[in-house]
Amino acid sequence: MAGTCNSKSGGLVVSPSAFKRVTLPCEVIVARSTPAVAALIKETRTIPIVFAYVVDPMGSGFVQSFPRPGGNVTGFQTYEFTFAGKWLQLLMEAVPSVRRVGLIHNPATAPPGFLLALEALPPSPSVQLIRAPVHNAAEIGAVIAEFAREPGGGLIIMPDTFNDANHEEIVVLAAKYGLPAVYTHRFDDGLICYGPDLSDVLRRTAPYVDRILRGEKPGELPVQAPTKYELVINLKIANALGVTIPPSLLAIADDILQ
Repeated sequence: MAGTCNSKSGGLVVSPSAFKRVTLPCEVIVARSTPAVAALIKETRTIPIVFAYVVDPMGSGFVQSFPRPGGNVTGFQTYEFTFAGKWLQLLMEAVPSVRRVGLIHNPATAPPGFLLALEALPPSPSVQLIRAPVHNAAEIGAVIAEFAREPGGGLIIMPDTFNDANHEEIVVLAAKYGLPAVYTHRFDDGLICYGPDLSDVLRRTAPYVDRILRGEKPGELPVQAPTKYELVINLKIANALGVTIPPSLLAIADDILQ
């Protein structure tokens, strides 16, 4: 879904196809996702763009630096690559019996920094990290089934627009094969979710839009990181998997789903 740009209110763009809207009079565009921003930049280097839900704005070539982005683009980063270690920590704390961790990702759409951050962690003799690439939706079932052939498996569903689009199938397959999984932002049907409050990230774009409409340049507005994070634990899923979430983890959860 895409909002219509006009000279008074700016616009909201949430998909790559929405770049066609820049042919209309528009003062500011709000873009959700890396593909949307990439498509928009190809079409305009003058209309200000405020992004949300972008993982690696510098690596994607959208900004020159976080303090001074330069150009016509600024916004709100979704994650830092150091988050990857926290996802692994949560999985191991919740399910200490896990010995093999599958990193579900699509190489064409997943930012590589998270995989590299995990693989750069000090090696553990008790846990093996395994890249589990999925190139299209038709491969999801086969990849997860193959990973589940050996015992002691768990999953990290990496930050990836592909994984977001297919998360319902991934949740069903994780349950089918008895694989505990950590998701990188809130899905109420996931076992453990930890990441930024995405609604808050999007809300924070509004003041930037206001400042730009009042005359400030996007290239002088620093890229910001999330300020609100949430840990969500689904006890119904845990019970179905035969997993007992330790009290220490429940005590720090922001939301516990029964």
